Amino acid sequence: MTMDSQKNLNDPVEAYEGILEHPETDRQKIAVAIDTGVKAVGHVVMWANVLLMGAIFSQVSLRYLFSQNYPKLDEIQWHFYGIVTMIGISYALITDSHVRVDVLHMQLSRRAQRVIEVIGILTLLTPFIYLMVDQGYDYFYESFRVNERSDSPTGLPARWAFKAVIPISFILLALAALARLIHDGHALLYGPESEREGAPLRRILLVLAVFAAVCVGLTFLVETTEEKLVIAMFLTFIALLFTGYPVAWVLAGVGVAYCGLAYLFDNDLMLWTGLESTFTGLDYLTLGAVVNRVYATMSNAVLVALPMFIFMGLMLDESGVAERLMSSMQRLFGTVRGGLAITVTLIGIILAASTGIIGASVVLLGVLSLPSMMQQKYQPTLAAGVVSASGTLGILIPPSIMLVIMADQMALSVGDLFMAAVFPGVIIGGLYLTYIFILALVKRDAAPVPEGATAPDWAAVKDVLIAVIPTLMLILAVLGSIFAGLTTPTEASGIGALGATLLALGYRKLTFKKLWNVLVSTFNTTAYIFAIFLGATVFSYVLREMGGDELIEHVVQSTGFGANGTILFILFIVFLLGFVLDWIEITLIVLPLMRPIVNGLGIDIPGFGVLDEPALVWFVILVAVTLQTSFLTPPVGFALFYLKGVCPPEIKLMHIYKGIIPFVLLQLTGLALVFLWPTLATWLPSVAY
Repeated sequence: MTMDSQKNLNDPVEAYEGILEHPETDRQKIAVAIDTGVKAVGHVVMWANVLLMGAIFSQVSLRYLFSQNYPKLDEIQWHFYGIVTMIGISYALITDSHVRVDVLHMQLSRRAQRVIEVIGILTLLTPFIYLMVDQGYDYFYESFRVNERSDSPTGLPARWAFKAVIPISFILLALAALARLIHDGHALLYGPESEREGAPLRRILLVLAVFAAVCVGLTFLVETTEEKLVIAMFLTFIALLFTGYPVAWVLAGVGVAYCGLAYLFDNDLMLWTGLESTFTGLDYLTLGAVVNRVYATMSNAVLVALPMFIFMGLMLDESGVAERLMSSMQRLFGTVRGGLAITVTLIGIILAASTGIIGASVVLLGVLSLPSMMQQKYQPTLAAGVVSASGTLGILIPPSIMLVIMADQMALSVGDLFMAAVFPGVIIGGLYLTYIFILALVKRDAAPVPEGATAPDWAAVKDVLIAVIPTLMLILAVLGSIFAGLTTPTEASGIGALGATLLALGYRKLTFKKLWNVLVSTFNTTAYIFAIFLGATVFSYVLREMGGDELIEHVVQSTGFGANGTILFILFIVFLLGFVLDWIEITLIVLPLMRPIVNGLGIDIPGFGVLDEPALVWFVILVAVTLQTSFLTPPVGFALFYLKGVCPPEIKLMHIYKGIIPFVLLQLTGLALVFLWPTLATWLPSVAY
């Protein structure tokens, strides 16, 4: 481990950002100048998250102190959110922070990776950028021509100025892509010999050939050309993921490419293939409709909560709360076998109720606990499994960014999903604790009692209470205000972000550097999530226009499994997809396709006469629990990826893979409990109001 790496480990958020970003080693001057410019713009824009926090706090204060409501403040909030996310995508490209499937990509030589990036930018990203700049400019200009303003009489004027963000942000993205091309081209011509070390491109070509063969085989199972195109489109997306090119731009590029292919089939230009013509209606102008969808995502009041919940979790990581909990709880459980593992799990549960950023939670828990676990002679597999699994609880236990996105995609109440996830999340945490306790008793060398451990006293209990009460008060303020109907989830996210900042200030941990780290990580994380939103918007639009909805609905309904069997079949597919796809892609592409299918099953789930669409709420929670496993299942398990970045050298990759197996089984056990007793998900939201 280098000195820089060790330095980063002293700051969990800095370590998380260090794993997320991939610094460019090529120093070509023009490209470096573009990099610097794009980063400078990002470093200015990221401060809009602080202004967003202030706007939310002002809105809540004015409502409760003066009984005043200002529509301008509502619009200002999603203006800040839209600017941060749209400008952020170019920053994430410059820092190479986008989500990718690394299983094969990381084995390639740097030279091979550069070749893939060049091909990806030219064939996938460039057509998408052109579409968004061209159609985005027309979208802005029409708004400017009519001097469009807010729909509310007391709202903001000059709506066109906000719409101008779309073409401007994609021009900035084009500059970032140009910088990447210059870096790659320069390095391919003049790069060091060390960039040739690693596997060649043959592995990627072999994978693509296998997927092409599978694609051809599957197309014989359907009849119409549209159905064949749907199958080919989805398999093309999966295949290109294994090249390691960022998921967001694979989605967008495949969507644009298949729109062009559908246009050719529509106009009898593909008859030479032996396939019949299609009637999709797709062309360049109809694809331009995605600009309106992008604007709808930018102005989505529900999604404003994303950067604020991310900021809240990262700021809590910087506040020193976890360190305080770790030291005090270790004294409390010091003489219990597996006490340190139990401590890590309890802290994971507490942190889960404050952050939905899995990477940051895993890094924090790993940095704080793994060296101590190795010193206390814990089994490496148990240590790795406990940290990985405990870090994933944040994606399920509210406030969860995954549930915010699911609520938006499924047209459900965020508050209902938050409440519905409480019991399943706590049950899975309880299963972890039970497993650790029993394993430590049965297998005494797996988690031994540390030498010199002393029995807990009242001072240890007092220290735990002092450490945990401020954090619990913040969590209760956020979740309690949502459950009591005092604030919307978006408002609660802003209050939580401000509360976490004040907590860090109260603990004397808040410095300008730490605030900077949190803002950069929030900016970067929000950006790569939003980039996948953009790609999924194009992909799902083209997929639906080609009849993808009908094909998937027909396939699921033709299984003949009955209502419960169909739900299990869908969950099994989601579980398998979790091995190769991130939760964001599954949530944005697959989950919305399931809504009409689930509604058509007629499942009678108790809503206690209060809860709207209880079957849908139950189903979404089942999918959320299933997707929790995607963080632990290789090759795409992101919790494993982040853990490997901070674990001590004695913990090998095989230890991590073996360690997560029992915890995946425990997650599936929790899934089975929620499936068998739906009231675990529907009772709490039904009694909340």
